[in-house]
Amino acid sequence: MLGVARAQQGYPTGLTVKFLVGFPAGGAQDIVGRIIADRLGALWKATTVVENIPGAGGNLAMDRVAKGPTDGTQICIIPPGIATNQFLYPRLPFDPEQDIIPLGLVATVPNLLCVRKDLPVNSVTELIAYAKANPGKLNYASSGNGTTIHLSAELFKRMAGVDMVHVAYRGSAPALNDLVGQSVDLMFDNITSIIGQARAGAVKPLGITLTKPSSLAPEYVPIAATLPGYETTSWTAVGVRAGTPKEICDKIEADTRVICQDPMLRERLAALVAETSTFNAAETTAYIASERAKWGKLITDIKLKLE
Repeated sequence: MLGVARAQQGYPTGLTVKFLVGFPAGGAQDIVGRIIADRLGALWKATTVVENIPGAGGNLAMDRVAKGPTDGTQICIIPPGIATNQFLYPRLPFDPEQDIIPLGLVATVPNLLCVRKDLPVNSVTELIAYAKANPGKLNYASSGNGTTIHLSAELFKRMAGVDMVHVAYRGSAPALNDLVGQSVDLMFDNITSIIGQARAGAVKPLGITLTKPSSLAPEYVPIAATLPGYETTSWTAVGVRAGTPKEICDKIEADTRVICQDPMLRERLAALVAETSTFNAAETTAYIASERAKWGKLITDIKLKLE
């Protein structure tokens, strides 16, 4: 009954609210999570703390939330892994569909397809033609097996009908370094990470992983202009453990929508080339379900498994 009592007192009065991030400090999920914690803390006039619990594609942090308190003192910074990890890992210590309640989508970040600067292609159409003429000879870098960067390339391979070799790295930074150094041929990196190198000419950008041009990076042509329907994004949502009282869930949902209209949050996200979302809890739940259906089929079809 603690959660009900807290709700009646006026959540989050008198509480320290902890935001759990399943990735190391400095990464995109961490940066967005800290922006969320900062803006909600300012709105609530409450103490907020960000705790990084990296490992297993975000599973460790989500498991902590799934087994944690139901009084709203732990908020999960939900990564795309809530939609993909059940297909990637042979077993999870929590149920991603039942144990965490999504309350709002905050930010979406597209990927940018870039090739090494001396690869003799200048468009997505030319890349597909080159890959078909050289099956299995192109390689693509990723930040690791099962990441959105990896899955973006696998979806591209399937929709374009091309064969390319995967080179998995431990993180985006070393993968991007090798693309700049021309040790690998291409990469579908988070635009936040790669846009500086793309604009500087260190890598050659071919397309953005959206169905329409980005308002924050309109110079990049959507890959969907060549492959209709192709779209991939990384994203960040907030949620709490199932069983948290409705009053607390409603408060977090409503206030997440308030901060998403906050010019300061929008400006800080725009600096990351991240679009601010307006999805409420129901829309976020539906979005995650659509991501689960989309990626679950692909992961199952290519028989991708992680330990």
